[in-house]
Amino acid sequence: MTILNETARQIKDKLALEYDTIAIEQVMIGVFFTGVKLSNGAGGVSCTPVKDIPQAVCCPSSAGRIFDPFKINGMKAADVLAGLTSKEPIKVSVAIATLNALSACCWERGLTDHYRIQVDADALDAVRMPVESSIAVIGAFVPILRKLKGRGGKWWVIEQDPKTLKSDEMNHFIPADQSEETIAAADVLIVTGVTLLNHTLEEILKVARQDAEIAVIGPTASMLPDAMFVRGVRVVGGVWVKKPDKLLDVLAAGGSGYHFFDNIAPRIVIEKES
Repeated sequence: MTILNETARQIKDKLALEYDTIAIEQVMIGVFFTGVKLSNGAGGVSCTPVKDIPQAVCCPSSAGRIFDPFKINGMKAADVLAGLTSKEPIKVSVAIATLNALSACCWERGLTDHYRIQVDADALDAVRMPVESSIAVIGAFVPILRKLKGRGGKWWVIEQDPKTLKSDEMNHFIPADQSEETIAAADVLIVTGVTLLNHTLEEILKVARQDAEIAVIGPTASMLPDAMFVRGVRVVGGVWVKKPDKLLDVLAAGGSGYHFFDNIAPRIVIEKES
């Protein structure tokens, strides 16, 4: 099973009878992020995969690629999770936001396993990066790239779109479709949570060294971490939506993570217990 499907099954087991009673109250598909509020008040967020929707150039070609907007509010959360395996990026994004909201339900009820959650913490501070280690970053993380440029040493940035990189970062650029050797060589692997959305995380983790320090970071990764931990990840960095109504308002106005981090959705770090 995929990481997403394993996580969905675990959530169902943890929430038990409550699971089938939870529905979607509201969905907001913003420019940068997609947000969901559930009928029990929990909220979740996921990246909006704008670059993966080439068909979104006119209404007729994109109309069937989303959940029915007349029916999504009130749908059972369990039915929305069927979109986790969809080939339609927006459906996957809404489904992951729902998965993240359900994960927050588990945390609120203390339904955690062998890991600890730090709230108001930066995941990069939890990643072990000795000076001598080689580091591969999958996704153009501005904070980590800034940190690596100051740190020096051997590092690479693996990205599908080189236009997201600055000129002084291009010497470290590895095209995503030519990255397997680099991933396999890295001592430290820092992966964007968007890889969950485009269904590439499993293959990345298969290629990574068994002894590599691996972190998956980003709002899209804000879910129960167990399925990632069993595949070699040690650190998961995400957010915990505390004010879902305000989150949806921010997304409706075109807001990004910088607008909802901390106050509306505190950053969290989930570390696997030794």
